[in-house]
Amino acid sequence: MKYQTMEHDRPRKRVVIVGGGIAGLEMATALGRKWSRRRNAPSVMLIDRDSAHIWKPMLHTIAAGTRDISQQQTPYIAQAHNAGFEYQPGEMCGLDRDAHEITIAALLAPDGRVLVPQRKIGFDYLIMAVGSEANDFGTPGVADHCFRIDSRLQADAFNREVRIHMLQCLAQDKDLSIAIVGGGATGVELAAELVRLTETATSYGADTLPSRISITLIESGERLLAAFPQNISSATRTRLEGLGVKVMTGAQVSGARDEGFTLADGWRIDASLKVWAAGVKAPAFLAQLGELDCSRNNQLVVRPSLQTRQDPAIFAIGDCASLTLPGEERPLPPTAQVAHQQAQHLIRHLPRMLSHGEPVPDFTYHDFGSLVSLADYDAYGSLGKFGLFKGATIRGRLAQLSHAMLYRSHQARLYGFWRGGLVWLIDRLNTRLRATIRLD
Repeated sequence: MKYQTMEHDRPRKRVVIVGGGIAGLEMATALGRKWSRRRNAPSVMLIDRDSAHIWKPMLHTIAAGTRDISQQQTPYIAQAHNAGFEYQPGEMCGLDRDAHEITIAALLAPDGRVLVPQRKIGFDYLIMAVGSEANDFGTPGVADHCFRIDSRLQADAFNREVRIHMLQCLAQDKDLSIAIVGGGATGVELAAELVRLTETATSYGADTLPSRISITLIESGERLLAAFPQNISSATRTRLEGLGVKVMTGAQVSGARDEGFTLADGWRIDASLKVWAAGVKAPAFLAQLGELDCSRNNQLVVRPSLQTRQDPAIFAIGDCASLTLPGEERPLPPTAQVAHQQAQHLIRHLPRMLSHGEPVPDFTYHDFGSLVSLADYDAYGSLGKFGLFKGATIRGRLAQLSHAMLYRSHQARLYGFWRGGLVWLIDRLNTRLRATIRLD
């Protein structure tokens, strides 16, 4: 009985996860389910400035309006209730390692009213999973004139502007030119989804729309999808150009203005709507904390155990972490695949560290390849360096199915197998019963 009393009085360890992206939400969900019904088990808190989660590789479909945002998002409050963790809205703005506290900035309404005041939250173990954003490299005018689609709210804001411009095209006989900077997966997939948006709108009666909309994809490198094999880059360019997208490679943007972009050679590209989808960096506040080592792209430098160099109680995973594995020259790429594998690594080993004091083993990365989907038109995949078909490439329906299964696997980890299956079924029914593009 005395032992039970001591167990009951023992304070619960506090695991705080900052960032509700792929890695952060999967961790909060798995650990919350594991510990929520155990007496004196650690508590789990998730902090994010947004109110809902969307799988980041799907944001381009939200931006184009070819997916229903209400159907694809997962509200953090509901997920916290179902999975047994606590959700706190807000954005981290400070760290006190000695006191084991983080500071959360005040949450404001659009009109400036304070919804939730600034507060401090204590932790025993802190998991940084704040993701990444596009990197404009200080290019003049980008911050003032370009849209980004790094978050749910940014994607929704861009889609709202697209719908306004499309209506103006139809009602006022105006032209709409869209320019996207960045020939990586985000830029390529967004261009394809915008073509799909235009074609679907045409099928609903907007017959003059295709002649009034132009899409330009600008890449500073010599080819699109530099992280993919050459044959996939070439095939992607050919497919996009066949869909009517103007592709420019070797084009360095030197500035953005209200009317469009200016290139380093002085050439000007007119654009009604401008999207910056080039480069990757972690949020700037990480470098401003001043307490942890950061890379030049603001990523927290971590050991192979995913712990930061200065503090073993602070971990970083996903796009905001910089990890160079032994024998490698470059850090792991900021991809959803890396974020998922790192989250699963901590889900397996963090509980043992907390309960038995076992150190977290070194993270091992398995490169299963990459996939890129061009809406319903085509898809390409590279099978990477792990598995039976190392270095092979796939295309078409198999690649599209593989891309879809990645998303369904993520949903299953959030909702469980059966609920995830129901979500998939509802999604399929909606594609048959509802408009396939956003029309509100």
